[in-house]
Amino acid sequence: MGRILVRRIPVSQHRIPVPTAAASRSNPAGALNGTTAAQAASGETIALPRTSESEQLLRIRHSMSHVLAMAVQKLFPKAQVTIGPWTETGFYYDFDNPEPFTEADLKAIKKEMGKIIGRRLPLERIEVSRPEAEARIRAQNEPYKLEILAGLQEPITLYTLGEEWWDLCAGPHVANTSELNPKAFELESVAGAYWRGDEKNAQLQRIYGTAWETPEQLAEYKRRKEEALRRDHRRLGTDLDLFSIEDEAGAGLVFWHPRGARMRLLIEDFWRQAHFEDGYELLYTPHVADIGLWKTSGHLDFYSESMFGPMQVDEREYQLKPMNCPFHVLTYASTLRSYRELPIRWAELGTVYRYERPGVMHGLMRVRGFTQDDAHVFCLPEQIGDEILRVLNLTEKILSTFDFRSYEINLSTRPEKSIGDDAVWDLATRGLIEALDRKGWAYKVDEGGGAFYGPKIDLKIEDAIGRMWQCSTIQLDFNLPERFNLEYVAADGTRQRPIMIHRAIFGSLERFFGIMTENYAGDFPFWLAAEQIRLLPVTDEVRPYAEQLQHQLRSAGVRAAIDCSGDRLGKLIRNGEQQKIPVLAVIGTKEAESATVSLRSRLEGDLGTVAATALVQAAEAANRERARGLDLGR
Repeated sequence: MGRILVRRIPVSQHRIPVPTAAASRSNPAGALNGTTAAQAASGETIALPRTSESEQLLRIRHSMSHVLAMAVQKLFPKAQVTIGPWTETGFYYDFDNPEPFTEADLKAIKKEMGKIIGRRLPLERIEVSRPEAEARIRAQNEPYKLEILAGLQEPITLYTLGEEWWDLCAGPHVANTSELNPKAFELESVAGAYWRGDEKNAQLQRIYGTAWETPEQLAEYKRRKEEALRRDHRRLGTDLDLFSIEDEAGAGLVFWHPRGARMRLLIEDFWRQAHFEDGYELLYTPHVADIGLWKTSGHLDFYSESMFGPMQVDEREYQLKPMNCPFHVLTYASTLRSYRELPIRWAELGTVYRYERPGVMHGLMRVRGFTQDDAHVFCLPEQIGDEILRVLNLTEKILSTFDFRSYEINLSTRPEKSIGDDAVWDLATRGLIEALDRKGWAYKVDEGGGAFYGPKIDLKIEDAIGRMWQCSTIQLDFNLPERFNLEYVAADGTRQRPIMIHRAIFGSLERFFGIMTENYAGDFPFWLAAEQIRLLPVTDEVRPYAEQLQHQLRSAGVRAAIDCSGDRLGKLIRNGEQQKIPVLAVIGTKEAESATVSLRSRLEGDLGTVAATALVQAAEAANRERARGLDLGR
């Protein structure tokens, strides 16, 4: 991967403002950017930069990983070290140890790390020859280091930690352990890991840790981590009865329950409407195809490890699709196109199937069957800039509807190994840059980080507690048009090759649903909630009025239900709050006689008595405007 360059353009309109204390009550998604209501009220924020954003944090965390390894080998002399890099929020080290590490071991290791830090040991970089490095490693009987050494290019560098411990390393590190704050780190967990990530290799033990510059940052990190657990979409999916993954059917396959399915339909309908308004047409394509298609597309050569095995049908082999792209290509190739038809914009909510290893699947975030919001644009070379800008505008429109307004943009350019003409690559890259500049979005340039078939833009969204999620991607492709011999008739009558743009905004519906659930902490906006209004009749005598009002609401397109359990009012309200129903409408004798309801909103609390007609009108307007809550004109 090439050098990372940062291009800075003001994008204040794309940053989520820190909420005030008053706003936190009307924003049940939680404190934005990890800021508590109390901090927001006082104007105080605790920034938690990622490792890639802070040179000092990188040095701290890299050094902490060495301190960890030194402490482990001091306490467990038989433990062999492998690799120990930094992560965006901390560090880890992989060990081959005869016995599994326990929670008690982690406490002892942390205590030993504190002692090492307190000794104020220097960390020094040393260049050695390959034979000298090999001799050092053999003297320590560290076979994993020998494998690492074999893959290193000269000069060979190592870092010493005092005079007692060293490891092969390129750095960087702090100069002395006195720069490490013993009250600003924590050992978090132990997990299994395979050597070099290969299941065929030895299984190791990975110790995860986190380290910060100050104890206050560590405390804020822990708070956000607890908040992330509260927002875990897997727990909320069960608690709110949205979806499940049934082992009997197979791992990584999602079952959408009625509530989750209703919400998914709302998302899909909005997505389709937005695409129709933006000049797209929809496609529906098969779930399987003859294996020859995947040979032509190159997936069988380059992607087979992530594909399910073929099936035999009528003496032909068919393959579940891991991608929608070849199907859209075949649709384009079904007839000869003219330059006058371009650009062609086709979109599909296409379900694909990919093999994921058991250890990496995680709720909705990583599954084996998922629906991509795929789209492909076939255009002329000179149309690239306009089409990319159009995609960026559509991306912003869709993501902002779900309250994602803070983005991190990466532009990846031509790698060393690539296909396509230099002039076309230059034109395509300029088109991406032109679109980003016209959009006014800040972005980072990853020189050489593009796909072999074209440059790309990746977009990460920031959630309510400051986490970044990769969702949207825009990729230019010179490969598939070449492989499938796509053409259009140019103005001069010659046959030319179109440019193909791949793009997804959600990435996949499943993963986006999981991210969205955690962002809202299950407190979905009114327009998106599976059950928007729950009517709570206090007695059986007022139930006919409740049923009449439910009919009026449903006729207006509002998702209303009646709690007929007969429980006391306090429990009815408590159940509705636990199930995160946006609006609870209490109906007693007084309300039934006056055609009103007594409203309680998760956004605004007790709203008092409201006319039934006003409730219907406000709910209908909130759905039409895709609003977070009801506007009762107060």
